[in-house]
Amino acid sequence: MGKGKLKKWKENEKFDHVFEPPLQDAIDGKPFMKGEWRDKVFQNDRPIHLELGCGKGEYTVGQARKYPEQNFIGVDIKGHRFWRGAKISDQEGMNNVAFLRTRLEFINCFFDENEIDGVWLTFSDPQPKDEKGTKRITGPLFVERYKKFLKPGSFINVKTDSVLLYEWTLEQYQEKGYDILLNSADVYGSFINEIDEELAELLKIRTYYESMWLEQGKKIHFIRIKV
Repeated sequence: MGKGKLKKWKENEKFDHVFEPPLQDAIDGKPFMKGEWRDKVFQNDRPIHLELGCGKGEYTVGQARKYPEQNFIGVDIKGHRFWRGAKISDQEGMNNVAFLRTRLEFINCFFDENEIDGVWLTFSDPQPKDEKGTKRITGPLFVERYKKFLKPGSFINVKTDSVLLYEWTLEQYQEKGYDILLNSADVYGSFINEIDEELAELLKIRTYYESMWLEQGKKIHFIRIKV
């Protein structure tokens, strides 16, 4: 195991806005902070948005900068990745950001009914070998989990560079009858100028890898469904 990972894990332990409950507790169905994020973490009753599979937490931090009056939680199983977002938000004194380390299979152990106001799935692993799509976190199996804690009328946003994930996810949403509000195979084409300004600003948040993919000429895809 690399020293870099160990160092980041140790530093995560010092952040009061990083939460790393034992994985076995989640496997056993033991709730953690469920229904308590507003009172115990953010200490306000403002909206909470999740970035699931947040990687380095670039979207979590980026949204929190744009909307300091709202709360944002990045969730990922790899703490050494979101360490960067945790460190940046700590250095900037951001009190509307938190990070949770867990697997998304157990996400319902952490958030209560109607506790969350929106979800972002940014550049999720397309799992190309998963023919049934049971591991793809943009798919219906996971969406049904998200719906248990999302407020009615809220949005699930999918942003990806993967043609495979985009086309499969869109097909699945159509088959399941989800309310698809927006859909674009090229976010930065004419689409970005045709949507409302608030969403356009959110879509302009770019991760390190997204910038790299754009330089390579890859298209970025987007889907928004309504719960």
